[in-house]
Amino acid sequence: MADDAKGVTAVPAKLNPMERAAVLLMTVGEQDAAQVLKHLGPREVQRLGTTMAQLSNVQRGSVETVFNDFIGVVREQTGLGVGNEEYIRTMLVSALGEDRAGSLIDRILLGGSTKGLDTLKWLDSRSVAELIRYEHPQIQAIVISYLDPDQAADVLQSMPENVRLDLVVRIAKLTSVQPTAIQELNDILEKQFSATNAPQKGLGGVKCAADIMNFLDSSIESKIMEALQTVDEALATSIADLMFVFDNLKEVDDRGIQSLLREVSSEVLILALKGSDEELREKIFRNMSKRAGELLRDDLENKGPVRVSEVQTAQKEILAVARRLAEAGELVLGGKGGEQML
Repeated sequence: MADDAKGVTAVPAKLNPMERAAVLLMTVGEQDAAQVLKHLGPREVQRLGTTMAQLSNVQRGSVETVFNDFIGVVREQTGLGVGNEEYIRTMLVSALGEDRAGSLIDRILLGGSTKGLDTLKWLDSRSVAELIRYEHPQIQAIVISYLDPDQAADVLQSMPENVRLDLVVRIAKLTSVQPTAIQELNDILEKQFSATNAPQKGLGGVKCAADIMNFLDSSIESKIMEALQTVDEALATSIADLMFVFDNLKEVDDRGIQSLLREVSSEVLILALKGSDEELREKIFRNMSKRAGELLRDDLENKGPVRVSEVQTAQKEILAVARRLAEAGELVLGGKGGEQML
């Protein structure tokens, strides 16, 4: 973040949407910020809280710019009560970014028809798994599809091994959910409200299944994908094409790789690269200082045999860091299915 110099106001060019939202909440006062947070889901609250805790030395010019941008969005509206839906969408996307604002927009604009499901996001994954364990598999698939991918993966891992494959297939084949299904879920959760006129809610799909698979432990992911190949080869290929795997780091630009390397320990990197090809290794070396690159090469050559599970765990750890940096806008992840922001 640039400092003010010679009377020139600092422009927060590096502030991502989540940081802008955090700056805005930190400057409106505790009570007003608390009122805003009441309307956010657990993941938004967690991410905003983490971002607030990490912000430091925010320049006055940066705060002014954030407020000016926010006021500019408000002024573009035709007036209170006019174009409310578009105003809400524009404001939330401006504050939180397209991905983060998506689920919140749905909750607000779909009339709160998913309130019962939203309560699950505040529970730990084992509790969610226990809650849906004896429900119909299609109900289980809908619930898991609605959760954020990382929580959904934890819930899937907490389910019995013999039902995981079936759930992944059902999630991948979901396209939309009838209001009656949403109502049934809310009844199960003892959250009674009408869904009679609610539009169909887009849930599930191949991309949703791929996102969840990305967060599974390597051993579980491999078993499900192997089984899926025998059950539905075309579906398995579609899911695999949208998954972001370690090899896809080749598609990340040099600046993103440099950001990633600053967050990863040498020990983890060495283990992860033991399972990579020469092209990816060279990309990593190219984005390090000459001395650091030489040391890494030597360490790789001198590293003895390692278990495949250790390599997979290290790669998963690096991919988790990559997704976190992508959420912060510091790198762009491009999976097999094309470039995407995660």
